[in-house]
Amino acid sequence: MRNKTKKIFEKLDSIIPGGVNSPARACKGLLPFPIIVKKGKGDLIVDLDGNSYIDYCGSWGALIHGHANPTIVKAVQKRAALGTSFGITTPLEGELARLIIDCFPSVEKMRFVSSGTEATMSAVRLARGYTGKDIVIKFVGNYHGHADFFLVQAGSSVSQLSQSSSAGIPNDIVKHTFSLPYNDVKAFLHFVNDKNIKDRLAAVIVEPIAGNIGVVPASQDFLNTLRSETKRLKALLIFDEVITGFRVGLGGAQALYKITPDLTCFGKIIGGGFPAAGFGGRTDIMDTLAPLGTVYQAGTLSGNPVAMEAGIQAITLAQKNGFYQSLEKKTEIITKPLQALFKKRNIPACVQQVGSMFTLFFGVKEVRHFEDTKKFDLDQFKRFFVYLFDRGIYIPPSQYEAWFVSSGHTKQHLEKTHDLILQFFDEYS
Repeated sequence: MRNKTKKIFEKLDSIIPGGVNSPARACKGLLPFPIIVKKGKGDLIVDLDGNSYIDYCGSWGALIHGHANPTIVKAVQKRAALGTSFGITTPLEGELARLIIDCFPSVEKMRFVSSGTEATMSAVRLARGYTGKDIVIKFVGNYHGHADFFLVQAGSSVSQLSQSSSAGIPNDIVKHTFSLPYNDVKAFLHFVNDKNIKDRLAAVIVEPIAGNIGVVPASQDFLNTLRSETKRLKALLIFDEVITGFRVGLGGAQALYKITPDLTCFGKIIGGGFPAAGFGGRTDIMDTLAPLGTVYQAGTLSGNPVAMEAGIQAITLAQKNGFYQSLEKKTEIITKPLQALFKKRNIPACVQQVGSMFTLFFGVKEVRHFEDTKKFDLDQFKRFFVYLFDRGIYIPPSQYEAWFVSSGHTKQHLEKTHDLILQFFDEYS
């Protein structure tokens, strides 16, 4: 029963559009009203009615150490007692920047902001200011936040809107942003060699491992091509590692692919459960930012001391020997048996995994780009979501999203999840 949740949601709905402050939380088309959380600990969240759920959303990937990790909680409580916000620089900003720079050789300087959207928006502004050019290329299904010029054929919950972009965005704002097919080398090369494009290209921004149409890794050839062509055209390559940074490894996706971008965007894990994000890159590019250069970017809560403390603790914990190997083994408790089942019974579904992030796709055998999402069996996903939810498991409420495993997940809960998923396929396939 969720009587208390329903009552509170009705109150929220009367004063907040849709009752939520982000559309991805609405569980639209899945539940009559969304989950409303009271507390979380480890791999569990508890709703207002006292129902517990094993959580595979993890604040959309931010909580790599699970809910209310004791080390992070203790550190931020101590830090908060010294003051929660100053709008003035603290040494913590340098400490977190140094941790990131030491893990990402492509980053020589950092600038902190408060959200992933701010990070990507600012990185593109910086790229345009540094190069003096105006055109930006993104890829269909890659979601880089909700800045106006990014909402062109984006992924994530935007994919479920009735149009490819958002209302309220004039064509003049998006006319310099071009969205090309993801993982399509031929289409990219054809476009950037157009005489009206190549001399005006400021930047290419990409999710090296897409996480907002589900987990869809870019091919090595695709990313190699982006790197070589941006260098040739004197444009910047921006890796959006808001999800993958410190999720797929200490060096992010760029370490896995052995590619050095010009700018990298961070978020989620670097805030340790608090609102923090950032972007960084080569010194000559980053020094184009004010107060040294002419590209303006600012924020009262940028580098917030409590968020910086949480981020320092989160990354320090992730640096322990074997941390990422352990996370991947935990994740495989779910993914490996599913992959074997789908192959054995020729079930129209697949699991795509990189490290501790994965997606179970219904209706397809592989997802390489956004076009494949048109084959999704969304009715089956809805049955699946409700089946797990009714049995105490919460997954991201969209077929277009990634699941996340944290160090807080127990073997017992992972095995319970694995058993219930196999049970679902026994009943519904």
